[in-house]
Amino acid sequence: MRIAAYQYAVTSDIKKNFETIQKAIRQAKEQQAELVLFPECALTGYPPRDLPSSSDVDFNLVESCCEELQKFCDETSVAFVVGTIALDEGKIYNRAIFFRPYTACEVYDKRALWGWDRDNFQKGQKRGITEYKGFRIGIRICFEVRFPEYFRELYQEKTDLDLVLFYDVTDSENIERYNMIKGHLQTRAVENVCPVLTSNTIAPYQTAPTVLFGRSGQVLAENSRNEEGLIVFDLEKKEYDFGERGRAEISDELVQKL
Repeated sequence: MRIAAYQYAVTSDIKKNFETIQKAIRQAKEQQAELVLFPECALTGYPPRDLPSSSDVDFNLVESCCEELQKFCDETSVAFVVGTIALDEGKIYNRAIFFRPYTACEVYDKRALWGWDRDNFQKGQKRGITEYKGFRIGIRICFEVRFPEYFRELYQEKTDLDLVLFYDVTDSENIERYNMIKGHLQTRAVENVCPVLTSNTIAPYQTAPTVLFGRSGQVLAENSRNEEGLIVFDLEKKEYDFGERGRAEISDELVQKL
């Protein structure tokens, strides 16, 4: 499956974000991508950096945009995962929506809430596991990458690809944080023998990568920091190599003890 991730400067302007998402999908389609990943809160912006709080979101506009995104998904035959703020049965969630052509969308709500997240969102309850074109796919959001347990859940479900949506930036240059989070992602890929694809916003300074790690931790594609753009990669399901087989066998033994 040809997968892609797009990074850009997410704003509080929902219509502007919506147009950027559409533009990126068109660009991905030109490169024959079948699945595109966008950042956390890509549609709405993230509070309080882009808007004062989650309650300030125009949820009617969000709903309208999501309806249009589903139509766009059907028209382009490109699947994509978009971060947004969602109002669901009176509760507000930090949500990832998986749009698939001519199929009802699926959602995952962030569970690892701290700081601004805890101030603005309810804790999610969904597992974040879906399937598309023969791939079993796991979804996680930002802070969850700090905790191996969230990804061990995905290992137990035998995912073929894990997606991570980020909104991780700082107001001044911090390359150490960027490298630290990149290291977390690389470790999640290696310890769970599963490719990890991420997407992050880019301004003011990007502190988590938009990158694809292979299941042995190799960088297969990576966007330049702080620059809007798209990465595309042909991901194939293959048999484990020697080292991967060893990590999988030990991991199977360990998860049985959980």
